[in-house]
Amino acid sequence: MKVLGIRREEKSWERRTPLVPQDVKNLIDTYDIEVFVQTSTTDNAVYPRIFSDGEYQDAGATVVEELSMCDVILGVKEIPIAHLLPDKTYIYFSHTVKGQPYNMPMLKCLLEKRCNLIDYELVTDDLGHRLIFFGKYAGMAGMIDSLWALGKRLQMEGYQTPLSHVKMTHEYANFEEATAAIHQIGKELISDGIPQELRPFVIGISGYGNVSKGAQLVFSHFPTIKITPEELLTLGDKKADTKKNVIYEVIFKEVDTVKPKDPNHIFDLQDYFKHPEKYESKFYQYVPHLTMLINCIYWVEQNPRLITKKECTEYYRTHSHDKNGLRVVGDISCDINGAIEMTEKATKPDNPVYVYDMETDSAIDGYEGHGPVIMAVDNLPCELPKEASKTFSSELKAFIPSILSADFEVDLDRLTLPDELKRAIIVHRGKLTRDNRHLAQLL
Repeated sequence: MKVLGIRREEKSWERRTPLVPQDVKNLIDTYDIEVFVQTSTTDNAVYPRIFSDGEYQDAGATVVEELSMCDVILGVKEIPIAHLLPDKTYIYFSHTVKGQPYNMPMLKCLLEKRCNLIDYELVTDDLGHRLIFFGKYAGMAGMIDSLWALGKRLQMEGYQTPLSHVKMTHEYANFEEATAAIHQIGKELISDGIPQELRPFVIGISGYGNVSKGAQLVFSHFPTIKITPEELLTLGDKKADTKKNVIYEVIFKEVDTVKPKDPNHIFDLQDYFKHPEKYESKFYQYVPHLTMLINCIYWVEQNPRLITKKECTEYYRTHSHDKNGLRVVGDISCDINGAIEMTEKATKPDNPVYVYDMETDSAIDGYEGHGPVIMAVDNLPCELPKEASKTFSSELKAFIPSILSADFEVDLDRLTLPDELKRAIIVHRGKLTRDNRHLAQLL
């Protein structure tokens, strides 16, 4: 059986690991495999792995500085080109399947070095559901950071609300502490209420997958009333009847956000997935009714945007007098100039937000200014590294034995891997697989 390596991460704030010590121990004891773990201490990593070298040694792994002896190397985020070794099987989030320009040099290097690349993002069941993911934790951390931003923005405007007590996710010791704090703030919202001029106070969440579920889990600790997108459009007409001690929650699905360009056609979800170019956005109608939007949708360039820069500019110029207008967009999906076109850049956990300035078409760090506050941290689960790693590892470990026993030198159709993993191969023996050959023109 092949030798397994676990690399340390270089990306800012990244402390996650694909396999936690307990699962490494289980694999070693059960399958008698050899595991090498690249050392991650304060001496060689700005952000040391959340689990110590000693914990991996106690689990039976060998801690080393480099992984050249390993056949299969696991990581979390993209691997710098300088660290890619020839003829290895790499498994990590490559962020290449959308043709992301900033990772094409890395993909080209993998081809030149005759490597194999398996991407966690593509490990799916027969229905296309992802099997190994951090998404729930992205939703959790993204919601907390966005609530922090909303509290700060309101405080800057002179509104003292319980939301001003929310801290950034990384400032909590763990998710348990964060949950307890959010739950207490929820109690304060019940007792203190929302100022009249800010009501109805509405949080919208686009999407309903794992990321959205994580965001909703955090939000469930607040006093909420769930409404439909249709009800949202008339909620403002009943301002006097809206309750002061609740936050209204609305979930947007595809049918709520897009419509066929041809008025003679009706919305069909599968048709939209196959032919997004036949549809256009209808999301802007909801924007004036939202206090905060949390974006959790998967987006590619062919899809209509939720909010364009033009629409954002129009909204802020025509609704500048609104006391309860849109203040924060938590772009958890974080596609640069994507579904939220105002997402100009990715941010870091210690400086998670900026204001999109319409006049200069630029991002101004912080939460002060005329325009929406954008939360755009692109590796949110790193703010909950221990919990996120444990869940991810529990899903990944089941695939490790088949990966280590597979002969990657044979042709792809003869490769003895579960279909879930075969679908996730982007590069095989230095060549793009059939479903990914379109990436060649981007190299």
